[in-house]
Amino acid sequence: MKDFSQIQLHTIQSVFTKSNTGEIHFGDVIQQLIAIGIESYFVDYRCGETTYYFPNGKFIRHSFKAEITEITLHFDLQKIKQAIAGAQSGQVMYPQFKELTYLAGCIGYFVWIKGKNVQYLGRLGEAHTEKFPESI
Repeated sequence: MKDFSQIQLHTIQSVFTKSNTGEIHFGDVIQQLIAIGIESYFVDYRCGETTYYFPNGKFIRHSFKAEITEITLHFDLQKIKQAIAGAQSGQVMYPQFKELTYLAGCIGYFVWIKGKNVQYLGRLGEAHTEKFPESI
């Protein structure tokens, strides 16, 4: 961890914790990660890990407890879009968002900060790309 500044380490830990406890919204997460130079991150529901990537190839990984033992096989795009809309409107915080997308067959997702989009992935190779809202 010596390759990272204390500010970077603290910010990532704070964002990870506050997001997973439903204390901050997606827009807050993105703004804080931009401020410390994060280029993208990947949330893997299957192994319970979030990996944050810097442009220089360095990364920081944090683990979380996967709440559901089996991800639904069917990738239900409509349910995923409903979860996204709920999160974007502020009605669904991240703990509930994870559960909703898990139950919709999502195994994880990539957040491409510079590309301003998120790619949601299914167990059979399905993918859905969602652009960031204009407000982010």
